[in-house]
Amino acid sequence: MNQFINYRTFQQSRMRYLTILLFSLFIINSCEKKQVEQVKEEEKSETEIALTKAQFQTIGIETGSIEMRNLNTVVKATGYTNVPPQNMANVSTLIAGTVKDIYVLEGTYVSKGKILATLQNLQIIEMREDYRAAIANIEYLQLEYNRQKLLSEEDVNPRKIFQEVKAKLAVERARAQAAKSKMQAINVSLSGNSTLIPVVAPISGYVGKIGVTKGTYADTGTSLFEIIDNSQMHLDLNVFEKDMGRIVVGQEIDFILTNQSNKVIKAKIFGTNKSFSNESKSVAVHAKINPADTKDLISGMYVAANININNQTVEALPKDAIVRNGDKFYIYIQEKEVAEDHNKSADNKKKEEEHDEVHFKAIEVLPGTTDLGYTEVKLIGKIPADAKIVTKGAFYILSAAKGGGEHGH
Repeated sequence: MNQFINYRTFQQSRMRYLTILLFSLFIINSCEKKQVEQVKEEEKSETEIALTKAQFQTIGIETGSIEMRNLNTVVKATGYTNVPPQNMANVSTLIAGTVKDIYVLEGTYVSKGKILATLQNLQIIEMREDYRAAIANIEYLQLEYNRQKLLSEEDVNPRKIFQEVKAKLAVERARAQAAKSKMQAINVSLSGNSTLIPVVAPISGYVGKIGVTKGTYADTGTSLFEIIDNSQMHLDLNVFEKDMGRIVVGQEIDFILTNQSNKVIKAKIFGTNKSFSNESKSVAVHAKINPADTKDLISGMYVAANININNQTVEALPKDAIVRNGDKFYIYIQEKEVAEDHNKSADNKKKEEEHDEVHFKAIEVLPGTTDLGYTEVKLIGKIPADAKIVTKGAFYILSAAKGGGEHGH
């Protein structure tokens, strides 16, 4: 009897143990399944993101497409924009005077020969009188020269008198020519009685610094105006000795202004120096900028440039279009809007209108070289040919997806 009771108790204990074990396994399996579902949901939330229209507009998201860019095998260099000496002019005067009028302002364009200002100097009266006196003497001496020549040929007067008249005529002609040359050099008219000296532009270009004001005394050698012709703007780049073997005349350059927008401007190498520029063992390389892009450039702007050694092009996007999440890199494409489901209830439609959303999908990429604001990209998967790729604001989309993110290029 006792044996039967013990066996029954053992069976009941065993059943309770199995029940507890089965219940525990069910709980564990449910938890694991829930965790897997959570991980999948988290992964989905990070690859498929929705923003409201308000968020979309506030962030200022911009979209574009993959571009073909020359980012392959370049020599990096820095330098400055510059204007050749023949396209710059510091305007001064050959004769001192008081500034009477100024006809230009800084920043205005002037053509060669335009009067920039006028100076007043009473010496102009004396110079003009010297010229006129010399001309009058020439007329008298010319008549006397003709007369003495005739008398000399007929042996009426000694030949010595003829030679003296001839010498005086030559002196007066030289005197008249000197006075004429002086007045022409300072752009003063040979006739009239004006005491004004016009200061004219020697080249066409933009007026830079004006070094005088009305009423000031302008001495010789003093810079009155600065004129710069930016149409012949070029680059002066510093290239290190180790890279000089790859630099040749004719190579194209892509450069950006470091303190301006990321607009890429083209230039072409036309010469290199044959000596080191400074102690850093760099050599000056000169490149002519495309004339169509020189309009808004100023001499002395700092630039970062890529000298293109090869002409191969690669698929690229603006560097801000690529974000880093963990060990992977992504771009975002804006998903097309799905046609509205007419079977949805009026309440659902109203809620969707209140929370109108723009959907984005993360696409994994492999980034390559980054140059001049663009990064080479290799797509791991395919995207539609007309895909709208987020080129600005990708980091904020990542942040919205996971509440923060690591931005990398």
